Amino acid sequence: MTQWLEVCDLTEIPKLGARVVNHGALAIAVFRNADDEVFALEDRCPHKGGPLSQGIVHGRKVTCPLHGWNIELIAGCAVPPDEGCAREFPVKIEAGRVWLDPVAAASAVA
Repeated sequence: MTQWLEVCDLTEIPKLGARVVNHGALAIAVFRNADDEVFALEDRCPHKGGPLSQGIVHGRKVTCPLHGWNIELIAGCAVPPDEGCAREFPVKIEAGRVWLDPVAAASAVA
């Protein structure tokens, strides 16, 4: 079941940056790349739990600020040879506003 949560205006997320949305005990990083695409991942690197929201966004990837792992923003998976995935969440833009479904992935991945 989709439960869309309005996050903010797209312009409130810096290009090549992120904004953190807290949903209960879960922190979700909502990223914006140079092409104004948005992606949402749990704000936790699969390697050592670093805050992905503080990483460097490039193309459709983010580099974890702790150990330099590259994480695909589309699926949340580490770029080989690294392994592991951060939970991804559905996100959309409607009329310049960013929307997030914080429930969809939370129940799909343990």
